[in-house]
Amino acid sequence: MPIRAVRLDELPVLRDIERAAGQCFRDVGMPEIAEDEPLSLDELARYHHTGLAWVVTDDVDAPIAYLIADRVDGNLHVEQVSVHPDSARRGVGRLLLDHLADHAKSEGAPALTLTTFTQVPWNAPYYARCGFQLVDRNKLTPGLRKIREREAAHGLDRWPRACMRRAL
Repeated sequence: MPIRAVRLDELPVLRDIERAAGQCFRDVGMPEIAEDEPLSLDELARYHHTGLAWVVTDDVDAPIAYLIADRVDGNLHVEQVSVHPDSARRGVGRLLLDHLADHAKSEGAPALTLTTFTQVPWNAPYYARCGFQLVDRNKLTPGLRKIREREAAHGLDRWPRACMRRAL
């Protein structure tokens, strides 16, 4: 499956992918997550401009999944990875994570990081299968602490969350 940088004209499609992918949270009693608005077009454009936004495309070059990342404490941090449900369970998310890992290595970053729900099967358990390990709360870097504080302020701590790290 091809991976390439996202184009500016595709940013609305990324929002659609995230909305569709988020609907599965309803099935695990988290409708608030399903209803949460994706990042704005301006926020997504920032990832495009920093070169940290990629899509997996189908056979007609239409995005079916995307990943955006930030540089946090010397690592690359997965801000969002979403796969349209019509393309789920085919290794698309792992492909994007591995692509980010290769990009991080080329920049000399020692690890990937992310934050996630610990009790949602396609979150922490999935990321563990992709090589991520839970980070002890007492060992969070300053940047990860800030991210967790923003998430808590946004109400995400209603459900158990954690930081994870994948050494490269």
